[in-house]
Amino acid sequence: MEKIVIIPTYNEKENISNIVETIFLLDQGFHVLVIDDSSPDGTAAIVRQLQTKYAGMLFLEERQGKQGLGTAYIHGFKWAVRNNYQFIFEMDADFSHNPNDLERLYEACKFQGADVAVGSRYVKGGGNVNWPRDRILLSRGGSIYTRLITWMPVQDPTAGFVCYRKEVLETINLDQIRFVGYAFQIEMKFASWKLGFTIKEVPIIFEDRKFGVSKMNKGIVKEGILGVLNLRWQSLFKNYRNRVKNEASSVQFSRKAMAESK
Repeated sequence: MEKIVIIPTYNEKENISNIVETIFLLDQGFHVLVIDDSSPDGTAAIVRQLQTKYAGMLFLEERQGKQGLGTAYIHGFKWAVRNNYQFIFEMDADFSHNPNDLERLYEACKFQGADVAVGSRYVKGGGNVNWPRDRILLSRGGSIYTRLITWMPVQDPTAGFVCYRKEVLETINLDQIRFVGYAFQIEMKFASWKLGFTIKEVPIIFEDRKFGVSKMNKGIVKEGILGVLNLRWQSLFKNYRNRVKNEASSVQFSRKAMAESK
């Protein structure tokens, strides 16, 4: 078991079957974990039906109530680490992230020295398709704002299409990641960067969803604005690195790396 794609869902019945089937049709050895927050539209039931076809490859975790994107991913990260997956991906259910790009993110981590591979809209070769102008301005502005405040060298810090090496998620104390929306994506990259991991951006084309409803709202935007300021404050005046570092896993990983280098 090497590669798993985590897909959080809330009311994605129009998309979930197609996205799962498309990933498996790639025939690249990806497994899929769906984290569903009690979708009232029956998303989880569709996944359970698909599990009969993809036994041992498709997994479902159901949670009570709508708990937020960040907590869904953290739940999935912990599940994937416990089950010993070496490369752990996050992506949306709505085809805004092209499943064909999964292999490119994997190659960046497996063969090109990245610890975190980010599917980036804002590096050469990346972009947006069919997005309304206000969303583009919000996303672009958020990325520029984040880089100016945090100094983090990532062009698309709010990107939600990412591959992590297992060691990254073992080293980060996931219980100390405090945000749930835009700011969750920013903080995961910020924590990875602060802990010394290598982040590589892979250009992707992001396409707006065709089915279902966007989860973006004013609360998520506000969290992003205030969250970035909070991250900068903590990095300047508090020991942010120590707060988000999982000491036991980090020591274990360092010893393993040293042993392999001898």
